[in-house]
Amino acid sequence: MCKMETETMTFTDMVHDRHKLKQPTKVLLTLSNVLLPKEKITSTPSMLDGLDFETEVDLRIVGCEWIQTAGILLKLPQVAMATGQVLFQRFYYTKSFVRHPMEITAMACTCLASKVEESPRRIRDVINVYHHIRQVLNQKLITPLVLDQNYVQRKTQVIKAERRVLKELGFCVHVKHPHKLIVMYLQALGFEKHQSIMQMSWNYMNDSLQTDVFVQFDPETIACACIYLSARKLQIPLPKSPAWYCLFNSNETDIQDICRKILKLYLRPRVITEDLERRVEESKKEYDCAKEKAKEAIVYPVVQTDLVIPTPNNGITAAVPRNISSTTTNKKPIKKRSRSRTPLEIKSRSKSPRQLKKFKKRKLVPTYRDYKDYKDYKDYKDYRSNENYKSKTRNYNYRKKY
Repeated sequence: MCKMETETMTFTDMVHDRHKLKQPTKVLLTLSNVLLPKEKITSTPSMLDGLDFETEVDLRIVGCEWIQTAGILLKLPQVAMATGQVLFQRFYYTKSFVRHPMEITAMACTCLASKVEESPRRIRDVINVYHHIRQVLNQKLITPLVLDQNYVQRKTQVIKAERRVLKELGFCVHVKHPHKLIVMYLQALGFEKHQSIMQMSWNYMNDSLQTDVFVQFDPETIACACIYLSARKLQIPLPKSPAWYCLFNSNETDIQDICRKILKLYLRPRVITEDLERRVEESKKEYDCAKEKAKEAIVYPVVQTDLVIPTPNNGITAAVPRNISSTTTNKKPIKKRSRSRTPLEIKSRSKSPRQLKKFKKRKLVPTYRDYKDYKDYKDYKDYRSNENYKSKTRNYNYRKKY
């Protein structure tokens, strides 16, 4: 009994250890939005590449406006447009506007968001819509997009940009939106039949997508800030003791910060897209020049070594300087073998012991070539008159005989 008990115990221990080894790594997956620290928001990759803060903010606003307009023309749901704008904001906190064009990334975010929200659109339709938006903004004659080599190149760029967005975001494209939260909170406050405050809160929430609040705050706090701002605008009193936003795990400091960011949007002057693109091109030229200078500054050092040659007579060594580049390697020079060789070279060629052994055993039959240097071919004729002579095609048995 005791023996059986010990055996079962050891078996269970082995099974337990095996399950321990096969246990997968712990990955935390939540439905909350990805929030960035303040250090990453203050120093963006675009600013590190020489782009000023105001230009970057304008580029973010213009890119989100294009995504919103394209979503309306493509008849996408509002949730898909909001997802595209949040992905656009997240991407440019990992990459720079100088290195990645804003329009291509906006197209990629629109395509990706339409797939995430289960309302996909063709890339061709997305490119046509953005082509139309650019013509309207530049006040040009509206013409259809020509399906030429430029269109194929643009389509390839959009596909690559979509993959780049997925890679940089770590395939974490889930976005929790405060659309439903606004309706739920107003129902809890008793304003479900008040259409004006609900519509205004909804509008403020859509406008806040052009700012960076979705990468800084939770959706619950954003929903409370939109309701707070709408109530102040419409002069509707809300409960203060206790404060109504405390029920939804929000504080007044964050709410007021979000309200300031939203109100700053309406105070900014309207920018021209061509001016923004010109500033980005200037920053890109400066970046390229700095990159070329950095490449030219890399100098490969030349190392001087002393080659010591020993003399067999008196043992005195002489130092011979030699310049060896860092790129060269100590390899022996390779001699090219010529295909045409003289008979002396063939005879003097080194053979392996195995080849010599075979050569000694096997005696080849002399042919016409062996006697061609003689004038009268006497030896060759004598050999030919031999009864054992056969044709020039020497088979195995005849070779074996000799």
